[in-house]
Amino acid sequence: MIKTYEIDVAVTRGEGTESEHRVHAAVVGDGDELLGTARDANSFTYWRSCAKPFQVLPFLGSGGFDALGWGEEQLAISCASHGGEPEHVAIVEKMLRDIGLEEGDLACGPHDPSSQRGAKIVRESGDRPTRLHNNCSGKHSAMLAMARRKGWATRGYEGREHNVQRAILHEISLWTGVPCGKITQAVDGCGVVVFGMTLERMARAYSRFAVAAARGEEYPQRVVTAMSNNPFLVGGTDRFDSALIAETNGRVVSKVGAEGVHCALLPERGIGIAIKVEDGAQRAQVPALLRLLQELGALPDPLPARLAELTHKPVKNTRGESVGQVTMRADVA
Repeated sequence: MIKTYEIDVAVTRGEGTESEHRVHAAVVGDGDELLGTARDANSFTYWRSCAKPFQVLPFLGSGGFDALGWGEEQLAISCASHGGEPEHVAIVEKMLRDIGLEEGDLACGPHDPSSQRGAKIVRESGDRPTRLHNNCSGKHSAMLAMARRKGWATRGYEGREHNVQRAILHEISLWTGVPCGKITQAVDGCGVVVFGMTLERMARAYSRFAVAAARGEEYPQRVVTAMSNNPFLVGGTDRFDSALIAETNGRVVSKVGAEGVHCALLPERGIGIAIKVEDGAQRAQVPALLRLLQELGALPDPLPARLAELTHKPVKNTRGESVGQVTMRADVA
């Protein structure tokens, strides 16, 4: 029987509910079985950065990644939406040096570091953010490295007609079960191809990935291990994915995406999860995912303190006073 979950999120102010966020989800288990839903599991959206663990697979499979002598750190940063902290930037910069390229070869644009620590360091240094600070710079560096190792042009590697993106599209098709011609393609926030499909297909891919990793398939296992062993590199000091992976010791591996998309896998149980906040509000996706993980028995109730503070996040005014909270709609009286 398919279980139905209620994971909508509310934003209160005082004693009243000021805003509500509708959240859709799909939970898929071993054998592509749809185990649970929230609202519409067939809701269409773009996978955004949740696709990163799959986007690096063609490079791993080609042998080029290992030929460079790269290891877990490079693999984790390739899957990351990192916080632009010095440790992240240093790894990406070294990756580019390893292939004889530099920051200017990245197709992603510069933006402020995604972590508070990273932003503070840049601000206090008096420097401007660079493309290396872009949270997708690790993924881009891996794509450039694949092009370099294959002898393909590095210029234009981000476009859908480039061989790098063609290889990735084929990989996405294999894991989701959606034919290449049926996958909607557009341009992601960082400039590369982004893939559109239903939440159920995203969750299916994450479930298949979890199952493959658990049974020892080399490349999925290496990706899951790299992310589990290096949670800081996946996000950063104050980033949710890092906190969740660390608090669960890798029993839950999650990957944030823009516009309210989030995916996660439970390696020991072969479960894949995909959620989408209908209006794209990022403030709603963390509490929604945490509640769903609790419903699945993947997280305790009550939550560890580090995660609990993210479930009921205070709404503050300009004086720093708490005047409401972001919380689960079901918890609002």
